[in-house]
Amino acid sequence: MNRVEFGHLLSQVSQLNGRQRSRLQAALGQPARLDRLSEVLPEVKGCPHCQAPVSQLIGWGRQRGVQRYRCKVCRRTSNALSATHLARLHKADRWWDYAQALIDGVSIRAAARQCGIAKNTAFLWRHRFLKAAIGHQALHEQGIVEVDETFFLQSFKGQRHLPRPARRRGGIGVTRGTGPDQIPVMVVRDREGHTADFQLAKLDADHVIAALQPLVDAEAVLCSDGAGVYASFARRCSITHQVVRNLPGRRVRAGAFHIQNVNAYHHRLKEWMARFHGVATRYLPDYLAWRRILERYQHHIQPLHCLQEAVGSATNA
Repeated sequence: MNRVEFGHLLSQVSQLNGRQRSRLQAALGQPARLDRLSEVLPEVKGCPHCQAPVSQLIGWGRQRGVQRYRCKVCRRTSNALSATHLARLHKADRWWDYAQALIDGVSIRAAARQCGIAKNTAFLWRHRFLKAAIGHQALHEQGIVEVDETFFLQSFKGQRHLPRPARRRGGIGVTRGTGPDQIPVMVVRDREGHTADFQLAKLDADHVIAALQPLVDAEAVLCSDGAGVYASFARRCSITHQVVRNLPGRRVRAGAFHIQNVNAYHHRLKEWMARFHGVATRYLPDYLAWRRILERYQHHIQPLHCLQEAVGSATNA
């Protein structure tokens, strides 16, 4: 905005009523959203292009409120967002509104209206904001560890060429349970609330062991239903295994061993996912990460937390 336009804008302030002046004053008292980006920017550790150390970077001006650097080695420029999934995204002043839309769990179109952006932009942002969070899950679980699987119907939503006849919205699969059109998601959760989930290519011993072996502590007690894949994992890794069959009146064994925490997580996940009317299987890991973000911060969640997850600054939990 040039000086003439700014002067014309100031001349119109006198025409505002009392309520409008109060809102203007409150807005001017808030920090600029671009300035607030410094709260979520990750630490610059070196050149993202040639991996030169940070000592080889020199200041190279600012762009959209973010400090730029130039590498002495490769001569390329970068900033703190260059190595993140938010790199090259525009309209940074609206990221806060979009983070709130993620907290609200609204649809793509509703998020676009809420943030004043295009529908396709809202779709792009959803998956760019969630991509880094896929790896933000528990890396080690100990004590009493519960494990169980749930299934999501395979979906080719958004694809033009399908390997099978299209289903109407709300349709059902050809098979149930462990059929080829059911995608297994294994959820692992200990009593401290540390959660990890895995979209498995197949619910068999090899895939289950590959996921659980680096996660579950050797001294842990594994609680599961009667599925043989978990018994195979426990035998191979010499882990104490308690089988809890989810039958009426027999959901708890020896007063402490049960899988009710992980089953409650399944219920919350499925209930929350229902609002999207089916999720494309190729994007399922993004939605699993999205749900973990909401579970991690609970009612304390703020847009700042979502942006920290998006740039990879959040810790595993």
